[in-house]
Amino acid sequence: QVQLVESGGGLVQPGGSLRLSCAASVNIGSISAMGWYRQAPGKQRELVAFITNGGTTNYADSVKGRFMISRDNAKNTMYLQMDSLKPEDTAVYYCKATRIFLDYWGQGTQVTVSS
Repeated sequence: QVQLVESGGGLVQPGGSLRLSCAASVNIGSISAMGWYRQAPGKQRELVAFITNGGTTNYADSVKGRFMISRDNAKNTMYLQMDSLKPEDTAVYYCKATRIFLDYWGQGTQVTVSS
């Protein structure tokens, strides 16, 4: 069983930055892939970025060049650095971990980009 707790969301003006954190209850070295997803009101949940145990990353086209995903195995934590935020980035952000073919989700953290 893997428990995930997100933090770092909030209200930010367009062009601003936020850093999201996802703390895991297990050694994330045992987690093959971790990712960030988001869901805006009335829309489907979508992949924002993921990172594998080997450090391979991938990003949605809409966030390339603005967001950066990383993981700190010593702290059992994954991060999402979000810069140049836009109103369309407003959503609930969720972290996901895949371990031994099972997916685990956090409870989500709200990100609101508005002036």
